[in-house]
Amino acid sequence: MANKAVLFYGLESIAEAGITDVGMIVGDTAAEIEEAVGDGSQFGLKVTYIPQERPLGLAHAVLIARDYLGDDDFVMYLGDNFIVGGITDLVDEFRGNRPDAQILLTRVADPRAFGVAELDPSGQVIGLEEKPDRPKSDLALVGVYLFTPLIHEAVRAIEPSWRGELEITHAIQHLIDSRADVRSTVITGYWKDTGNVGDMLEVNRMVLEGMDRRIDGDADTASETIGRVVVEEGARIVNSRIVGPAVIGAGTVISNSYVGPFTSIAENCRITDSELEFSIVLRDSSIQGVGRIEASLIGRHVEVTPAPSVPSAHRFVLGDHSKVQITS
Repeated sequence: MANKAVLFYGLESIAEAGITDVGMIVGDTAAEIEEAVGDGSQFGLKVTYIPQERPLGLAHAVLIARDYLGDDDFVMYLGDNFIVGGITDLVDEFRGNRPDAQILLTRVADPRAFGVAELDPSGQVIGLEEKPDRPKSDLALVGVYLFTPLIHEAVRAIEPSWRGELEITHAIQHLIDSRADVRSTVITGYWKDTGNVGDMLEVNRMVLEGMDRRIDGDADTASETIGRVVVEEGARIVNSRIVGPAVIGAGTVISNSYVGPFTSIAENCRITDSELEFSIVLRDSSIQGVGRIEASLIGRHVEVTPAPSVPSAHRFVLGDHSKVQITS
C-alpha cells in the first residue's frame, strides 16, 4: 500500500502501542517474510518466527505459540488487516481494565464473509459465529484480539470446525460460555481486511490521500506533476504527466506516459507509452505500449506488452441453450 507492505503498517502499529516482542506465525512464505521483516529492529521490535505446518486456523496459531507466549497477556494481530489510527488506545484500555479477552468489531454491509458478534442490549458479547449464512448482526470481527493466558485453556478445549480449522471465534465462544469477561469495542474508523484486489486498491487509495507532495527524483521540463505526487529519489519522469495522489518508487522511469490518481508504482519499474490509473504496480515490473490500464494489481517482475497484431476473431465452447452477446 503506497509502496509499503500491509504487514509493515501492522508492525508499526504494534510498536507504537509499546509492544516490543512479536511472535510471527509463518507458513509457506516464511523465507520471503523473514527477508522483508528481518529481526524486526527496523520497526523497534524483536521478532521470533513460529512455523505453522499448514493453515489450521487462528486458534491453532495461538496453540503453537504457547511456549513463546508463556503466561503473558498478548495481542493477536492478523497481518493482512489495515486499521487507521493504530491500536494504541485499545491496548491502553485493555491494560487498564484487563478483561479476559477483548475484541474489535465494526459494522459491515455483508457480514457473511467474517466472524460475526452478537451483543445483548447492554452491549455485552453473548455469541460469535464464523462466516454464518444467516448473521445475527452486522458486527464483524476486526483482525485484532487481546487476550490473557486464559485463552490457552480455550484453544485446547475446542474441536476443529467443518473447515478443518481451530477457529478463534470458537475459542472466544468457549470463554463466553465459561462466563469469562469478554468485552468488545466497536470501531467507527477505517478498517480493511486486504484479502482481495478491490480491498487492496481501496486501502492504497486511502493511504495515498494522506501523503504530502514530495519530488526527490527528476522530472524533465516536458513533464507535469499535479497535486499530491511523491517521486522518490532516483526516479525519473520523462515527457509524462503524473496526477496525484500517486507515488513513484526509487529507480523507476516513467516515459511518454500518463499516471493518474490513486496509483502506486514501486521501485525499479519501467512505464513507457502507457496510461495507468487507480492501480498498484510492484517492484521491477515493466509496462510498455499497452494503452490504458486501471483498477489493476501488477506483481513483481511482470512484463506487460502489446499482443501481436492478428486477425480479429472469437473462439467459443458453448453449452446447450447458451445465449451470447458480442460487441464487435
